Amino acid sequence: MKTLRIGIASYEEVKALTMAIARGERRLEAQEPRIWFPSTESFARVLSASNRELLRIIAQEAPDSLEELAQRSGRKKSNLSRTLKTMANYGLVKLERGPRGRIAARVLHDRIELELPLLREDFAA
Repeated sequence: MKTLRIGIASYEEVKALTMAIARGERRLEAQEPRIWFPSTESFARVLSASNRELLRIIAQEAPDSLEELAQRSGRKKSNLSRTLKTMANYGLVKLERGPRGRIAARVLHDRIELELPLLREDFAA
């Protein structure tokens, strides 16, 4: 597995960065984040203690379906589905369709590094 680099930036900041890259004015360095959370609060919600435990169960026990993951984690399938879709959107898990159309989650990273500048630098520059 590998490390996922995450940053905290507003929608406007990420948009400015994306536009600067698209115009060829800026390139991302290898160590820069590729995934952005809009706030530290949203980062904390997605990677809460219970969600990190869920990632551990997925990584160590490799359940073959959401039903099996619900049983092992003690969480309701509907809640689990929403949580996993959010995690997939942030690149934390991959949702794979397996035998008989069952959906299984796979953890993509074993480590996260958070870049959190205290003084915002110019994203577009």
